[in-house]
Amino acid sequence: MKYFLQLLILASIIGICYGLYLKPINPKNGDLFVGLSLVLLIFITMPIFIFRRWKNKDVKDYMLTKENIEKMRDFNDSK
Repeated sequence: MKYFLQLLILASIIGICYGLYLKPINPKNGDLFVGLSLVLLIFITMPIFIFRRWKNKDVKDYMLTKENIEKMRDFNDSK
């Protein structure tokens, strides 16, 4: 999964660079390459990345619940 994600990011960057290179020569195709590369990066690569990073994590550890606020207050009071 890690290498697949890196491949998608690399393909998106290469596509954006190629589209920007192609834009002065053929604006229609240049815009197409940039647009498709951004769609790949934002709508395909980003959700896969987020899923991979949050796969085995508990969301409650990162939310401001009453318990976590109390822990932060206790930690700051102990200083």
